[in-house]
Amino acid sequence: MEPSSSLLEIKLLHTAVWLFFASCIVAIPFAALAQRFRWAALLSALVLLECLVLALNRCRCPLTDVAARFTPDRAPNFDIFLPLWLARENKIVFGSLFLFGELVFFIKWRRSRQ
Repeated sequence: MEPSSSLLEIKLLHTAVWLFFASCIVAIPFAALAQRFRWAALLSALVLLECLVLALNRCRCPLTDVAARFTPDRAPNFDIFLPLWLARENKIVFGSLFLFGELVFFIKWRRSRQ
């Protein structure tokens, strides 16, 4: 397979995985507000599993290392179809959204127990 087609496939896969986890993060506070606490917990567990994978890989997605074999490009979005600013700030943006969602989840869960 040609390097350019391999890189394209990796970028598509990486974008799909990113979209899945970004959707999980965005869905957590909505699940909590709807008092779907099991769903919120499942989504949280999936995101925490992703965080563990990133932590074990020096805070990088393993797909980034795979994509790096096919191009010398090292722009923040060389391995994913995201705007440059979002690829650069991804961990801050979605880390903040995740913490917000977890706070909403915790507050709604505690209030439901009273």
